[in-house]
Amino acid sequence: MLNIVLIEPEIPNNTGNIGRLALASGSTLHLVKPFGFELSDKRLKRAGLDYWKHLNVVMYESKEDFFEINKNEKFAFFSSHGTKSHWDIPFEDNQFLIFGKESVGLDKNIIETHSDSLYKIPLYSEHIRSLNLANAVSIVIYEGLRQLQ
Repeated sequence: MLNIVLIEPEIPNNTGNIGRLALASGSTLHLVKPFGFELSDKRLKRAGLDYWKHLNVVMYESKEDFFEINKNEKFAFFSSHGTKSHWDIPFEDNQFLIFGKESVGLDKNIIETHSDSLYKIPLYSEHIRSLNLANAVSIVIYEGLRQLQ
């Protein structure tokens, strides 16, 4: 099992799709407030379809709460500022895979504090800055599952 962590997600459709992915992959979804939407948002439910009720979701009031509660866990952080590829992650069971919000990614403090466990998904075009969050999470989760098999 892996843990998907969304820090301050902004787009309900992405969070709904990632919730569906978490359920399909046997992962737990961790949502860190504040959110850019209400959990009752129809778009969140529509993207997650009727699977949302089966999903294991853990919510936190803040980044500080998340890091305090999970301080002894193994983390991997994802950012376009990473220098190591997601293929180089030494995946472990119960690892926490941490993604930032859609508009700006992870904040500078998190990137600097956790630079030794900061990864990126390679992009092969100079015309793109980043991938859609739900797509990025999918790429990482299934690479992790592949390596853990």
